[in-house]
Order: sequence, then C-alpha cells, then structure tokens
Amino acid sequence: MPPLPGAELVRTPVHLYRYLLRCCKQLPTRAMQQHYQHAIRQGYNSHTDEDDPERIQRIILRAISDADWILNKYKNTVSRAWRR
Repeated sequence: MPPLPGAELVRTPVHLYRYLLRCCKQLPTRAMQQHYQHAIRQGYNSHTDEDDPERIQRIILRAISDADWILNKYKNTVSRAWRR
C-alpha cells in the first residue's frame, strides 16, 4: 500500500522529489520531518546526473517502497505508544 495517494503517478525524479516531501508531512515530529527532508534533498542531488531510464525507474520504485516502510514504522510506533 503506497504511503500517499498518487504514488502510481510518480514518473520523473521531480515528481518523486515532491511526492517524498509530501510524505514527510505525515511524520509525527518536526525533527523527523526535517531529518527525512534533508535526506531526500541529498539523495536527489546525488542522483541528478543519472540518465539511464531503467535505473531511474528502479530508484523511483525503491524510494516509494522505502517511504511506505518508514511511514508504517512510525505509524505503528505511535499507535503502540498511545495504547500503553
């Protein structure tokens, strides 16, 4: 399950960048949001010279699945904390 609606519409690196920054807004604390926003910017900058379309698509798919994992991780952590 994708973290935000529209994951299936991500086709270009710029779309991915904007999508991941929107995902950050779902994180529970401002510190986490800033940490992941910085990581997204660094990752985007480090791959700006990538020109192989297959490699770009693999990076996009991996980034979306990683974002899903991170959001589920924090969602489960927060929900467990509220149950205590």
